Amino acid sequence: MPRLLPRRTRLAATMAATTIVTCLTLAGCGSNLDPQQVAAGRGTGTTNGGTAASGAPPDGTVPDIDDGDLPTGPGAGDGSVPDSTGGGGGAPPDTGGDTSGSGDGSGTDPGAAGGSGGANDTPAENSATGDGAAGDCDGFKNTTGITDSEITIANASDISGPVPGLFEAARQGTQAFVSYYNSTEKLCGRSLKLLPLDSRADAGADQQAYATACEKSFAAVGSVSSFDAGGAATAQKCGLPDLRAFTVTPERQTCSTCRAAYAISSSTISDTIPKFWLKTEPEASQHVGIFYVNVAASKVNAEAFRNAYERAGMNVDVLQPIDTAEFNYATYAQQMKDNDIQFVQYFGPYQFAIKLQQAMKQQSFTPKVYFQDPTIYDANYLKQAGDVAQGVYVFSTTELFDDTGIREMALYRSWLDQVAPGAVPNYYGLYAWSAARLFVEQATALGGKLTRASLVDSLAQVKGWTSNGLHAPMAVGAGTTSPCAKILQYSGSSWSSVSGRNFTCGGLVNAT
Repeated sequence: MPRLLPRRTRLAATMAATTIVTCLTLAGCGSNLDPQQVAAGRGTGTTNGGTAASGAPPDGTVPDIDDGDLPTGPGAGDGSVPDSTGGGGGAPPDTGGDTSGSGDGSGTDPGAAGGSGGANDTPAENSATGDGAAGDCDGFKNTTGITDSEITIANASDISGPVPGLFEAARQGTQAFVSYYNSTEKLCGRSLKLLPLDSRADAGADQQAYATACEKSFAAVGSVSSFDAGGAATAQKCGLPDLRAFTVTPERQTCSTCRAAYAISSSTISDTIPKFWLKTEPEASQHVGIFYVNVAASKVNAEAFRNAYERAGMNVDVLQPIDTAEFNYATYAQQMKDNDIQFVQYFGPYQFAIKLQQAMKQQSFTPKVYFQDPTIYDANYLKQAGDVAQGVYVFSTTELFDDTGIREMALYRSWLDQVAPGAVPNYYGLYAWSAARLFVEQATALGGKLTRASLVDSLAQVKGWTSNGLHAPMAVGAGTTSPCAKILQYSGSSWSSVSGRNFTCGGLVNAT
């Protein structure tokens, strides 16, 4: 077994920061808390459908998905989501560029959605305030983070630290929506102001950032931190609404004032993933090799997927760590050959994934399936991977970034390009945009009743959140993992969904 580096080395810190969120994007980091414990830590609340928010039952299953948690409309009855271009998305905005699905969205007219909504107005589709009526502003009061002219929201993400710019996309995604909102709207006469904070991939820095957020902002929005346990107690103690892009640790998941646009609970995965592979690759599904970068978060997640796969009927022959200091990946490629592995799954940052894929090519080993988390659904991975990227599969809970026929995707990409020209859209930025939209829609609906406490209570009722079709339905209030997913494949020069146009929705597998 390769030797582990000392815990305090820069490289180990880098990999820990990256892989903690790598495992998040798949399902959850597999803590010892079961889904019921996670939900219980949040307290309960009444959902829009009138049922109490709760976690999954002890067997890891979830209630039928047609119980109101998903949007209604065409396709909803069978667990799929309505076509992204219909109804909720509206017509694509006017563009000066290509909107066929391969364009970059940079030609989008960001003001096209427009629509300033008063208390009794119905805003235009994809307007910055959402499609609901605004609350009456009578009684609106200034408080921490709110003045006569501005509402300050904080974003605490890993910007510096062992991986500079690790989650800069989350800050950019939040700023993009703030800029979009301020271009057409005000909330009871107030614009939004973003307070950027740096959590530096460090629990102590996350705590310090949230101490500042408690003092200087009304709420925190769109944050992503590798070690987000640090600020969890601080946010809860001061009653700060913390509407994150992602949560990573159980401590943040159980924080009573914290929610995430990408809702997730520990130790569960969507059963649509193993069901897809059992149907499309029945033979390969019986010869699975799971490899992971040898840090705690990836280890737990790899073991959780092994458990879930085997419970679903797949067979895992190899579960193998690869040390962060390892340079000779040929050994692992040979191990795949020796064990007749036909399905390779890897947990780790894309830079290491490329090393493994290159070693497989050098050893003339080509499995039927190479499968990874959506951290490789990134233009930077494609640039560095070259031809070894051909044919790779990823799990995804978002629509394709290039599908600018989806009005909301076009808006996200257009405003991202305005605030950060040349920035690459990714998971973190998209869910930060989603979190910012959800904050605005909830705050607008509350109107004069807006307080930290009322916003926390309101967020606890949110379910089926898709941010106008950007991503799979999320049980934001309950904080449970979405049972919906897509499988994407990179082939030729583009990504496409091989599991169908719509998200496939099922149940949750308890992977402990």
